[in-house]
Amino acid sequence: MAQANSDIKYLTPIAVDIKKKKFCRFKKLGIKYIDYKDAQYLTRFINDQGKILPRRLTGTSLKYQKKVAQAIKRARQIALLPFVGDNLKENMGGNK
Repeated sequence: MAQANSDIKYLTPIAVDIKKKKFCRFKKLGIKYIDYKDAQYLTRFINDQGKILPRRLTGTSLKYQKKVAQAIKRARQIALLPFVGDNLKENMGGNK
């Protein structure tokens, strides 16, 4: 009977998901102001189509998500960021 415990086979592997804890990078680094003129930094918060990424993906807190969205909108108004992103990350010199 002692060997019966070691012979246990599972049909599916035991799911042990270790998810990284999401955190607000602005709170962690103590950033108070999000500069709308820094277009390369703002591209981290938009996807390939040019849409603003939601909080649940970036981990940004509500306070700073509003500031990020406002900075992206201001950067679009003065043509630092495009409204529609056709190959946005390639044109901005992002990670390849």
